[in-house]
Parts: sequence; structure tokens; C-alpha cells
Amino acid sequence: MKSLLVTVSVALLALPATGKAQQPMQPQMPQAAGPFAAAMLQVWNRAARNMPAAGDDMPAEKFTFKPTDGQMSFGHVLAHETMSNESLCRAIAGTGGTPTEAAPDSTAPKDQILVRLRKSFDTCRDVVSQLKESQLGDSVPFFGGRKATKATAAVYLVTDWADHYAQAAAYLRAAGILPPSARRRM
Repeated sequence: MKSLLVTVSVALLALPATGKAQQPMQPQMPQAAGPFAAAMLQVWNRAARNMPAAGDDMPAEKFTFKPTDGQMSFGHVLAHETMSNESLCRAIAGTGGTPTEAAPDSTAPKDQILVRLRKSFDTCRDVVSQLKESQLGDSVPFFGGRKATKATAAVYLVTDWADHYAQAAAYLRAAGILPPSARRRM
């Protein structure tokens, strides 16, 4: 009887670990250096979950889809978001300049675009989690050889996440696919 209780107890303790392993992978949110970084990490968590999920949901053959000739293709939106993440997070980190890797090709295979997109969100997580309020006024390299404050780069980053996810969500809807953020509310 005692061995049966031990076996059942061990099995019950293993259940939560098994359940977690079956859940979709979520971005890991680190501790923030201060309240501004904590707020940014909350927004990062949503963007780092939704934008790659939008890419997962769009079929590979539709990565070339664009609603009109004047708009970017879906793959281009994700590649552009990758470069925005890398450029703006380099600015926030104070390293500025061109990212170390070449821009992702918007015509690359879906899996390559998504690997790079996820990596860019990981980079931003690491940079944002270290952002201190006392550094928000620091001048850093920005687009076009200009200078901006870290706060300016951070605001641009957050608005860029919202802008391009809204764009990707609209493309998904135009392709008859419910965006990730809309599915969670249902």
C-alpha cells in the first residue's frame, strides 16, 4: 500500500510538468530594471507572442501576399519588423548603427524569416529589461546618423510593434485567417 501511495504521489507531481510541456511556447519575460522597462516588457511580451504567431498562421505560399501593389508583402512586413527591432534595440542599448546581420530577405523561406524575427524579439527583451530610468535622457545613435534619446527610441519601438502587428493582422484577415490576438479573446 505504501509503495502504491508513493507511486501515485510521484505521478501526481509529474502532471503539472507534463501539462506545461504541452502548452504553446511563450516568450520568457525577465525582471525589469525599473517601472518604464517593466511597462515596455509587458508590451514586448504581447508583441513577441503575437507577431511570430501571425507568421506561423500565414501559410508559406501567402508570404508574398499584399493587399495592394503599393503595400509590402506579408513576408516583407515580418522582415521589416525584424530590422526595426534590431535597429531600435541597438539604439536603446546605445550601440546604434546597422545590425550585425544583413537584413532578412522578404522572399526567404517562411521558417528563415520567423527564426530571425524571434531572435530579434529576444534581443529586444534583453536590451529593454536592462533599461534604467536614469538613462532615458541619454543621447544615442539613431536613424540617418541622427541622435535621439533612449526614451525616443523606446517610444518608436513600442509604436513600431503595434503598427506592424496591426498590419500583419489585417493581412491575415484579408487572407481569411483570424489573427492570434483575436482568437485569444474569443
